Amino acid sequence: MTDGLTIARLDARGDGVAGDGTRAPRVLPGEVVAGAVTDGRIEAPRILTPSPDRVAAPCAHFRRCGGCSLQHASDAFASGWKRDRVATALNRVRLAAEVGMVHVSPPRSRRRAALKGRKTKKGAVVGLHAPGTHDLVAIPDCHLLHPDLMAALPALEGITRLAAPRGAEIGLHLTRTATGLDLALHGAKAVDPSDLAPHAPPFARITADGEPLLQSDRPRVALGGTHVVPPPGAFLQATEDGERVLTAIVIDALRGAARIADLFCGLGTFTFPAARIAPVDAWDGDAPAVAALRDGARRATGCKPIRASLRNLFRDPLTPDDLSGFDAVILDPPRAGCAAQVQALAASDVARVVHVSCNPESFARDAATLGDGGYAMGPVALVDQFRWSTHVELVAVFRRA
Repeated sequence: MTDGLTIARLDARGDGVAGDGTRAPRVLPGEVVAGAVTDGRIEAPRILTPSPDRVAAPCAHFRRCGGCSLQHASDAFASGWKRDRVATALNRVRLAAEVGMVHVSPPRSRRRAALKGRKTKKGAVVGLHAPGTHDLVAIPDCHLLHPDLMAALPALEGITRLAAPRGAEIGLHLTRTATGLDLALHGAKAVDPSDLAPHAPPFARITADGEPLLQSDRPRVALGGTHVVPPPGAFLQATEDGERVLTAIVIDALRGAARIADLFCGLGTFTFPAARIAPVDAWDGDAPAVAALRDGARRATGCKPIRASLRNLFRDPLTPDDLSGFDAVILDPPRAGCAAQVQALAASDVARVVHVSCNPESFARDAATLGDGGYAMGPVALVDQFRWSTHVELVAVFRRA
């Protein structure tokens, strides 16, 4: 038991860290806390002196659910903390940049969720794991997910009762689309599609480990004025609001380009809007995503030519010769960044690179590589689609100095 520990900072997971290294969840810098310490951690801290940035968490599930970590912090604190995270990461690689204000997506706007389902003696539980445990927490009053996803919870419970193996959980990857919800099951046992029919009305499509079970319509997402049919469980920007803001920033940076390359293009979130400016060559290592992009490009109107190619840009990055002739590149890699591809970009003659990232640390590393290659980094814009979490999306434009 300890009394009177002052929290000095938050770590990358949002846990508070005291001066002696003791950690505690759901606390804020400057707060004085007490509680039993186990392995250097206070699991249930008592707040002796609260921070002025402390607010009442809006969601009843906050203390148990693993979906959010910063609901106890004011929006102003959370945005400032995320800006500081980005600035600190850049400072570590000796880059100074203007880090702009944060655009935060509103509550109840997440359009996709990776939930878990477990069959019980009384029915089923659908929700998220409590942090650091296998305890599954139901989330009937989640303030993060879009109402259309929340309305599907009873149907997901019914499907879990049918599809979850005894003693095991199933994955329920849920995406809101223009034609209904897209549900991708993972780890489910074999189910007769006719048994699913009573639970199917909210869903345009239900698949199990990529195989179709039921489909009333093709799920479609709007990207740059066209519609794309996503593969089961496909990556999309977390909120439509955040996607609009990111796309506006990217497109503004591309104006005047004559030929554009989109690296790690996915379904074409930026490909299709960019193709309204200039022809786009797009690459990604995800074969189903590239196939979906190609299918959407065949139906797109008002776009310049789009060519989508399958390529593992981690193992086989585009070379400076491959990039010759492109005057603008969109770069939107996964969280780990793309060190090899960025090294090739740094050695290329591309005039500008629009770098989108969801990880300040890998972004800073790759930004330093571009800087060493002669690029000047512009202001960094932050788009927070991950409200109440420690994650943040950022974008910056790099130009040949």
